Amino acid sequence: MFLENPKIRLRQLEPEDLDILYLWENDVNIWNVTNTTAPYSRYALKQYIENSHREIFETGQLRLMIEEKTNNKTIGTIDLFDFNPLHLRVALGVLVYSEENRRQGFAHSALNLIIDYCFNILHLHQVYCNVNEDNIKSIKMLTNIGFVIAGTKKQWIKTCNGWQNEILFQKINLKN
Repeated sequence: MFLENPKIRLRQLEPEDLDILYLWENDVNIWNVTNTTAPYSRYALKQYIENSHREIFETGQLRLMIEEKTNNKTIGTIDLFDFNPLHLRVALGVLVYSEENRRQGFAHSALNLIIDYCFNILHLHQVYCNVNEDNIKSIKMLTNIGFVIAGTKKQWIKTCNGWQNEILFQKINLKN
């Protein structure tokens, strides 16, 4: 099984990804989604890339780059984290960075590929993710691909404008 479809491919991090990761990880405009509170150094990201070849069973996480197949352009990332091999579950997050690449099905394609990987290669029972309640586009996308709302964490995220609820989504593998 390749982690690709006609639209995108998911690939491991490469040393050449340092500049783009540095840009994305240090963009304060997306920190509210990633729960980041401080910038990353090039050195820290370089170390991260150098160790990204390690298995999810060892590190508890996996980051893959989303690459558009028509032009081999890297447009985002998809992350598995909080991996729990005992309970056969993992959290996921997806980022399509540029506004021009959003609403074109790239995140949807990436999610379908990574869910297939989680259920058929890692043999996990469930994947889950957390979404701010005002992220209507992500909520719609997740429900369209079979995620269900498992609960709402009240006043979970502190923002400049006050508290925000966060919705917990789950997709359960009924075969496992």
